[in-house]
Amino acid sequence: MEQRAHEIGIRIALGAKPGEVLGLVLRHGMTLAGIGVVVGLAGAYGLTRVLAGLLYGVQAADPATFGGVALVLAVVALAATWIPARRATRVDPMRALRCE
Repeated sequence: MEQRAHEIGIRIALGAKPGEVLGLVLRHGMTLAGIGVVVGLAGAYGLTRVLAGLLYGVQAADPATFGGVALVLAVVALAATWIPARRATRVDPMRALRCE
C-alpha cells in the first residue's frame, strides 16, 4: 500500500469514493492470492505420488484437505489484504501528493 500511496492519493483527489479504493486494493491483493492458491494446489497435487508412501489412513489427493487448506489460505489472504485496503481509504490526498 505504501508504494501505491501516490496513485491512491491521486484517485481520491480526483473524486474516487472510499468503496472504490477499497475494492481496487482488495481486488489486486486477492488476485495475487488466488494465483498463489491455484499454483500451490497444482504443485501439491503434482507431489502426491511422492507423498503417497508417507501417508497412513489418508489419501494423498484428499479433496477435503485440499479444499480446506485452499479456503483457509484464501481467508488469511483476505484478512491480510483488508487491513491495508481500509487504511488506503483514509489516505489524505495532499499528504500523498506532497511526498513525491
